[in-house]
Amino acid sequence: MTVTGELPLARMSLRDKRSILCRLTGAFATIVVFLSLTLPSADAAGASGSSVLIIDIDSSIDPVSAGKIKLGIDNAEDSNASMLVIRLDTPGGLNRSMREIVRYMVESDVPIAVFVSPAGARASSAGTFVTAAAHFAVMTPGTYIGAASVVDAGGKDLPDTMARKLNEADRAFIRSIAQLRGRNHTPLENAVVHTNAYSAQEALQLGIIDLLAVDLPSMLQQLHGRTAVTREGPKVVDTADANVEFQDTSLIGHIVGLLANTNLVFILLVIGGFAILIELAAPGVFGPGLSGALGVILIVLAFIGFVNLPGNWIGLLLILLAMGLFYGETTAPGLGLFGIGGVVSLILGAVFLFGNLFDPSSIPEIPYTVSPVTIGITSFLALSLWILFLRLVVSGGGTSSGFQTQKQASIEGAIGVAISTLEPSGKVRVSGQEWSASTSPDVSIKEGDEIRVIAVYGDVLKVERIDPER
Repeated sequence: MTVTGELPLARMSLRDKRSILCRLTGAFATIVVFLSLTLPSADAAGASGSSVLIIDIDSSIDPVSAGKIKLGIDNAEDSNASMLVIRLDTPGGLNRSMREIVRYMVESDVPIAVFVSPAGARASSAGTFVTAAAHFAVMTPGTYIGAASVVDAGGKDLPDTMARKLNEADRAFIRSIAQLRGRNHTPLENAVVHTNAYSAQEALQLGIIDLLAVDLPSMLQQLHGRTAVTREGPKVVDTADANVEFQDTSLIGHIVGLLANTNLVFILLVIGGFAILIELAAPGVFGPGLSGALGVILIVLAFIGFVNLPGNWIGLLLILLAMGLFYGETTAPGLGLFGIGGVVSLILGAVFLFGNLFDPSSIPEIPYTVSPVTIGITSFLALSLWILFLRLVVSGGGTSSGFQTQKQASIEGAIGVAISTLEPSGKVRVSGQEWSASTSPDVSIKEGDEIRVIAVYGDVLKVERIDPER
């Protein structure tokens, strides 16, 4: 008897099923073998000739760019590339990151060429050191190099004693780099001490760079056959018919680069901190755990940016103190001592959030501070929204009705029982349902105490303990 709608496969014998499976497996294996024989593998493509890896640094010299160059050197060494090319266009950056990059380059087993390009690009400040540290320094006509004196985080001159100390240290550092690479150290030292800058033609005439090239193919053609002294010894560069590969920034790299912004880090810290404060003051007011989860995510993102910048833990602790003081304001809603202290601590935290006050050598060469405009606007909005929230949720004022629906408002005044301790938040049972609830910060309600609902805010009840003596 045939069952209507039965699949043909269901009527097959076990032997027939095995036969079909074997045929499919054989066909799949044939396709795999055919593709493996006809399509060139990555190794075979690389083996057909030398390769050159290209990475672009077109922003500030910071931990993100240092990590990108380190990854490029590692990839070039792993793939046995003939040369790594760093196309550079930078206004400068962090002294600490610059020194890390120079160390990576000096210890590299693969020849490195720094190409200041395209026309209009610059290797300014920290970029001067990076260019000088390359085995081959190349510039495009219309670019410049130099102006490498140290300045403070706001771009201003340092006090005379500190400036002289740091400039002398950098002067010795760039002299040692120039001597290692066989460059003329005098104009490079002048770039540090006297902030001299040089056009591409001047840099070539002064012996700062090795050659001029209008584009990448021209540079590769001119460098072919030259010898670079690496850590492993002399290596002859083969770039005549090299396969040019570009190191693309990964999605994670793009995200980290986006987050490594001083203003964004401060804004994320403030918004994330206040989101957690809202969850602590009124659990579930925007949904179960929603505010707290959002706050944690934002703070994690801020921390990613923070660790990739010259972050100062003192500034971070001041911002944390500000959040604690704002939470303390819940004990006396309104702009009291806690609120004023929170504002002062928040502003000081933003000012000291970046830059190590105890390590002058880490002073940024270009601005790495939170913008005063960002500090002012963010602090004002955060304080205003927090005071509004306290009035709506914590104090139980008359304006809180905006959070209520008609159904929720109907349980105002209802009697219930605490099913957990409220200090000041916990769980209660009212009208046969379990609710998240909070009481005044200075009141503790024990499990089993009878309570009365005095206000409703979304899914959170504001309650008070019923005094049994009344």
